[in-house]
Amino acid sequence: MDFGKVAFIGGGNMARALVGGMLAAGYEPSHILIAEPVAKHRDGLVREFPGTVIRENNADVVIEAECIVLAVKPQILPDVCKPLAVAVQKTRPLVISVAAGVRGGDIDTWLGGGLSIVRVMPNQPALLRLGISGMYANGMTSEKQRRAANNIVSTTGPVVAVASEDDIDSVTAVSGTGPAYFYLLVDMLVTVAEQMGLDHDSALKLVLETARGAGEMAEQSGETMQTLIDRVRSPGGTTAAAFDFIDTTNFRDIFSAAVIAARDRARDLADQAHETGKD
Repeated sequence: MDFGKVAFIGGGNMARALVGGMLAAGYEPSHILIAEPVAKHRDGLVREFPGTVIRENNADVVIEAECIVLAVKPQILPDVCKPLAVAVQKTRPLVISVAAGVRGGDIDTWLGGGLSIVRVMPNQPALLRLGISGMYANGMTSEKQRRAANNIVSTTGPVVAVASEDDIDSVTAVSGTGPAYFYLLVDMLVTVAEQMGLDHDSALKLVLETARGAGEMAEQSGETMQTLIDRVRSPGGTTAAAFDFIDTTNFRDIFSAAVIAARDRARDLADQAHETGKD
């Protein structure tokens, strides 16, 4: 899967997830370069990823790379990109951004323009190589570069290509934010189980294994979620009692509104990054 040298700007969790996935997939360690300004974090990366190239300055890794991965916080991305524009315009790499809520057009402008930009929205389970990512490539991105981006990102889990950049905001709201929704449901179920008399460890195991099994059923059965619900929801039974109560509330509307709020916040962040980048 080797695509030449890949430079990571930032050595945080998502960079670590991708680097770990690439190494596990057989990527040549010396072809992975990581720029990390904090000495303590660099030392940790050296221990975690032996054979990779760890440097302090972003420009030192960018100038060598066929692909750069922007893995820094969205609010500092303009300040990270602008000093790299001269180097990037010389090498014309594929640029992959995992920064939430920053549009590819802004990244392209900050880096001097005319570049192949791929936006990726991964999620937290990528750290266990159980993630899923949405991906959008701009019109400058060649088919070879699309495959390269897909190969890199898919080392942490499946990749879903979306048709428009606006769809990345929806991906952010659904799967990027999604793990937190499930953590909340787990927490609520464990809490009520304890209130009903179960000890914490038993409650947690029951909830987590139920979540794991339900996920597998949803993926493997090929049936709709409503059909699967109906198979558990016997008339007059316990599941029916739970859902009869849910259906008397506005739970579904509240949850839908929460997901839409997450999408709208991604759009707000993109607008803020655009304005910040003008400075």
